Amino acid sequence: MMNLQALLFLLLIAGICGSIARKIVGETRGGCLVSIAVGFIGALFGSWLEKQTGLPEPFEVRIVDSTIPVIWSIIGASLFVAALSLISGRKRR
Repeated sequence: MMNLQALLFLLLIAGICGSIARKIVGETRGGCLVSIAVGFIGALFGSWLEKQTGLPEPFEVRIVDSTIPVIWSIIGASLFVAALSLISGRKRR
């Protein structure tokens, strides 16, 4: 069972991963909540990519009973943000 402190730490890690991914792609729209959402989606997509490629995760963060693949989360989130930018067709600032 995850307590409040673990949940807040999970949100912090997701926000950092999402923020890094958005900076890599050059996307600046949205704020902290967008970064957290992108970080969570990146973690899901990145974990799937990790399993498909069979490559190891060099940096994992363990919270209570779950492990977050930080590098793969950033990669997955970057690909997700890039795909959204291509689909939306908006120009970067």
